[in-house]
Amino acid sequence: MAAGGAELPRQQLGRLSALSVYRRAAGAGRLERRRRGTPLPAGGKRAKARPRRRGAGSGGPEPEAPPLSAAAPPSRVEPAKERPRSGGPEPEAPPRPPLSAAEPPRRLQRAKAPARGPAAERQGGPAASPGGPRPAGEGGGVVGLLRRLGRLEDSRQRAAELFRWLVAPVAPGKFLGQHWERAPLLVQRGDPGYYAGLFSTADFDAAVRSGEVHFGTHLDVTSYADGVRETHNPSGRALPAVVWDFYQNGCSLRLLSPQTFSTTVWQFLSILQEHFGSMAGANTYLTPPGTQGFAPHYDDIEAFVLQLEGKKRWRVYRPRTDAEVLPQFSSANLTQAELGEPMLETVLEAGDLLYFPRGFIHQGDCLPDAHSLHITVSSYQRNSWGDLLEKLLPAALQMALEEDVEYRQGLPMDYLRYMGVANSEAVDARRTAFMEKVQSLIKKLVSYAPIDAAVDQRAKSFLHDCLPPVLTQSEKSQSVYGFPARWQDGGPRDVDILVTKDTEVRLLRHGIVRLCNEEAGVMLYYTTENSRMYHKEEPKFLEIDPEYTDSIEFLLSSYPNHIRVDSLPCETLEDKISLATLLFEKGILTTKKPLVQV
Repeated sequence: MAAGGAELPRQQLGRLSALSVYRRAAGAGRLERRRRGTPLPAGGKRAKARPRRRGAGSGGPEPEAPPLSAAAPPSRVEPAKERPRSGGPEPEAPPRPPLSAAEPPRRLQRAKAPARGPAAERQGGPAASPGGPRPAGEGGGVVGLLRRLGRLEDSRQRAAELFRWLVAPVAPGKFLGQHWERAPLLVQRGDPGYYAGLFSTADFDAAVRSGEVHFGTHLDVTSYADGVRETHNPSGRALPAVVWDFYQNGCSLRLLSPQTFSTTVWQFLSILQEHFGSMAGANTYLTPPGTQGFAPHYDDIEAFVLQLEGKKRWRVYRPRTDAEVLPQFSSANLTQAELGEPMLETVLEAGDLLYFPRGFIHQGDCLPDAHSLHITVSSYQRNSWGDLLEKLLPAALQMALEEDVEYRQGLPMDYLRYMGVANSEAVDARRTAFMEKVQSLIKKLVSYAPIDAAVDQRAKSFLHDCLPPVLTQSEKSQSVYGFPARWQDGGPRDVDILVTKDTEVRLLRHGIVRLCNEEAGVMLYYTTENSRMYHKEEPKFLEIDPEYTDSIEFLLSSYPNHIRVDSLPCETLEDKISLATLLFEKGILTTKKPLVQV
């Protein structure tokens, strides 16, 4: 399997590994710069909210399906980027100042799960809905958990309960108050089956054998030895013989965005993103025994490491400087000499969790006697106050320039004589007056800041980042995705979507829409037609007539309750039915009962 068509001599052992071929063709010592995602330019398609009788467009959420197995290759692929499908929750606890480099973090907490057994199951605990006793035949593990969560009517409650399960037995409030953006958390559960069904080496193999995985786009082959981090990605499709040869020769395999290949991971993240309020994403890492795949580094995300199989030794180091506390961007690869002593050194086993905030340096390596498979669930990339202000302040200044002549008045003719670094030490009344003027204008700028509009624009970006929802069977039967339109006996059957004034409707999920009042008009952004591939589709939105905004807000405030179509605050019954029909066709609304009984 020579790369680039080059003919290479055979080794003394009589065969060439994929790793040796790559090194000969590409040259040893090829180092990878850590990738940083850049958002794509926004765009969209407009649709007036008017009566229509066509079916909804393609795309959108898919029905609930079993997790990816070796017999069921995935149908879609996702481009590379280690990105959260953004997100992190707004802390419920009062905000606290971030951890500084000079201030050691709070005492690291190691949370031990309580002993499991019949008594523990009967108690149920605070997460009784997803974590309590399981009905017969429903199954355990992550698949059973997601099925139980699907019975909760409110998607916000589903998300909160899933997050509670993720950090259990630590209470979410305690986690947010003591660890979120502050200090690592280690949870050693002693339960190898805690993450059962989320993702496995069999799922990894099935993804590779599907023929949809490409080196560099979906899969990175990496190694770290003698302080050197290398990436060994050939070009083209990642064929099983090559992939597993790399692994057999000590390389680590990173599958980017496994939600593209696994319905279970997709469903897991699509629920969790609503709790975080920003994109939640994942990568999986398969590492051979006795090896390390990545150099020490820190990330620009909040990281939850879920140990799925085997075990791995982790070392975590606190930020070295104030500038590395909650950084905006990930670091380059670091050397051991730059690290100092770890604040935490532990071995994760199957079922364990390790959380560390962005800016905490970390590295993981396998012990000689076991491989490791873990998934890193990530969130809160570029989701800081500073990121909001980057959008808000230019808009505030533009508004101030348009509305306030004080911002358009000219600078003093002589200001260059007494301002600037060369004059910074001068004692001059003109300098004092100039500084006071600037401070006054900045303080006054707050009154022009379109804060709500800036937040709506961030929400619009979040909805573009979002995974589409995975439907439960009941949601499918009550939405356009279960509508029985078909070709039968020489013609279409059950085509008309007959919404009446008595039809009871509600939003499919609370977090799938956002109203934005923009220069071009009132836009309703939605996620139901998003792709599992990050930004494969342009942002999806409808241009809504202004008189319909009250109805959208009414649907949001009524969730999760159903409301009759004739209770929508539109002017006419025709408008009420028209709006409900359009939103149903886009997968945004579901009905209390299926519109057509099958």
